[in-house]
Amino acid sequence: MSEQHAKMWSGRFREPLDPTFDHWQRSFGFDRQLLQEEVAASKAHSLALKAADILTNAEQSTIGDALSAIALHGVAEDAKQWMDEASNAEDIHHFVEMKLVEAIGDLGLKLHTGRSRNEQIATDLRLYIRLRSRMLIANIGEWARALVELAKASGEAVMPSYTHLQRAEPVLIAHWLLAYVEMLLRDASRLEDCIARLNYSPLGSGPIAGATLALDRTIASQELAFSAPTANSMDATSDRDFVLEYLHALTLLTLHASRFAEEITLFATAEFGFVDLPEAFSTGSSAMPQKKNPDLTELVRAKVGRVNGAAQAVTLQLKGLPLAYNKDMQETQEPVFAATSAMHLTVYLLAKFTSALKFREDRMRAACENGFLNAMAAATYLVYKGVPFRKAHEKIGNAVRYCLDKSCELNDLTLEELKQFGPEFEDDFFAAITLEATLDCHDVVGGTARHRVREALKDAEARVQKLVKAYGTVDLGIRKPAEAAHAGA
Repeated sequence: MSEQHAKMWSGRFREPLDPTFDHWQRSFGFDRQLLQEEVAASKAHSLALKAADILTNAEQSTIGDALSAIALHGVAEDAKQWMDEASNAEDIHHFVEMKLVEAIGDLGLKLHTGRSRNEQIATDLRLYIRLRSRMLIANIGEWARALVELAKASGEAVMPSYTHLQRAEPVLIAHWLLAYVEMLLRDASRLEDCIARLNYSPLGSGPIAGATLALDRTIASQELAFSAPTANSMDATSDRDFVLEYLHALTLLTLHASRFAEEITLFATAEFGFVDLPEAFSTGSSAMPQKKNPDLTELVRAKVGRVNGAAQAVTLQLKGLPLAYNKDMQETQEPVFAATSAMHLTVYLLAKFTSALKFREDRMRAACENGFLNAMAAATYLVYKGVPFRKAHEKIGNAVRYCLDKSCELNDLTLEELKQFGPEFEDDFFAAITLEATLDCHDVVGGTARHRVREALKDAEARVQKLVKAYGTVDLGIRKPAEAAHAGA
């Protein structure tokens, strides 16, 4: 059989494809990553064919066993070479069919009865994104847990908070860390939402109008742990909303990671001196012997460009496409694979990096004790004395200007000096602007008052533990074939 006639669609064609075009239009070079998903979906389809009396029990069993062997070979040591040798494979669907025919002969050709590659790729991508989303949520849970542990270890240690990158008010280090925990928990929930919306089976949709056989679509749907079959065959084969939603969720995750990375990068500079970079995640300079460079955080900071670029690429690939399947959709796969690979490893490394971080708590506390970070607490003191806040703000602003001229802080002023700014100042003013009092005056839910942060830490720890328990610790290695099909159960 010629290479042309070995193709899944060759019957109508007389002339061979232009060799350069043939190579250019193939997707097997990248969609080979969907092998486990393709095998799982093919097994599910074989069960539907058996129920429709297209396959006998024995035929379905033979096909199922052969597919299992293909999946196992896909995780063997020689898997790459094995797949590289399939020079004729147009895509992952063609590859699996070729291997099936090699193993069981023409019986393997019966598996494509009642289905189309349009529905196959739509199914494979849903399975792929469902599993990778769950794996990523597990890694998010590990990073969030590392942040919580670091927050617990920091106790009541303080640091300056910033607005406009200018020192604003003192906060607990734990309060700062918990801000990132909140971001990560939102990221996890977005991925969970994405899973819920994509979790419908396109199998049985055919190329566009639905299968021509009376297939029970619930069989494949249940076998693959989908919630139900898709409701419309045209939508099912052309829908890539879930791809775009997934990439946008990844964009937000990497955006949050970049903000954390930027702050750590700044805090590690000599000008801040707030953190010691873990040597296991830093490199040096080939020219300057003294350097310890924040390579991990700088690379994390840059990843948002790659991931958001993937989202933008898919957006433009889908823009204006008519129903239903179009070859343009092949171009949506590589951005998904690239963004997935980037984010899994990034979040995995951030969890390890965070666990190794060390704060210079003395430097951070010293930064809180100068620069008038207690000015708002001072204004609040006057508010409790009955002064309207705008007037209190002005009085403390005048006092700050006076201190700047004297090169001192508010707590260095005498009561006599303070009274020139208002008669409301009394001896209790000094107790109201200590570092601890400045923290504790933010006594609201979500504030940095010490007891509020203790409560928030317990709540965050419970939510993170629930996430970790639900998704487990996920190895970055390839899952076993049996796990791929039921990853969304």
